[in-house]
Order: sequence, then C-alpha cells, then structure tokens
Amino acid sequence: MIVAGFGFRTGANVASLCTALAAAQHGCAPVRALAAPHDKLALVSELAAALGLPVIAVPPEALHLPKTQTQSIASLEARQTGSVAEASALAAAGPGAQLLATRHISPDRMATCAIARSGVEGPAA
Repeated sequence: MIVAGFGFRTGANVASLCTALAAAQHGCAPVRALAAPHDKLALVSELAAALGLPVIAVPPEALHLPKTQTQSIASLEARQTGSVAEASALAAAGPGAQLLATRHISPDRMATCAIARSGVEGPAA
C-alpha cells in the first residue's frame, strides 16, 4: 500500500495539504491512503473525503519508531521525530515500509507531505 503522511502547523488548510501532496506525489504511484497523527486527523479527513481515500490515525508513540531521512527542529521539539510527515507515512504503511518521497513542504510552509510504500506487497500496493 502507498501512503501519504502529513505534518502541518495550526492554521494550515486543505489547500496547504493538497499542494504538499502534489509535490511529494510527483513521479510516484498513486497513494491509497492518507495518514497523520491522531490529533491532526480533522483536516486530513477533509482532504481524504475530497479524494475518496481512507485515513490512518498514527498514535503518538508510533511517530518515534521510524527513522526519518529529514530533520526539522520544529518536528523534533513538538513530536520527537525529525519529520512528522515521514514518520506518519512510514508508521501507517507498516513494518518494512520504505519512503518513496521524503517530506515536501507546501509553498505557504504550513504543511509537509511524505510518501511511503508498505514493505508487504499485495493487491492494494
């Protein structure tokens, strides 16, 4: 399964998420689900509804497990991970997941998006 993970600031909007997704998805296979920390699902759910995709809630402790390729001081301070978007995508994609796209930042700098592929191939991949 291919999952787009998001991180974003308070005040971000669906347009911020959409432009970050478009930047991250450039050249990747279509995403099959969107993911974000459980306390940030409301905005991601709006985008998911518009795209007809499921949403995966990522628990706080799962954000600490994946090793992210990029490092944001704000993410480290707020969530103890280098990239909320990368950690969300990797955690939601499951064991053995790999990043297809590191975090991409929306032009308004309010949202980030990263894309991961599940380590287990299947019909939804």
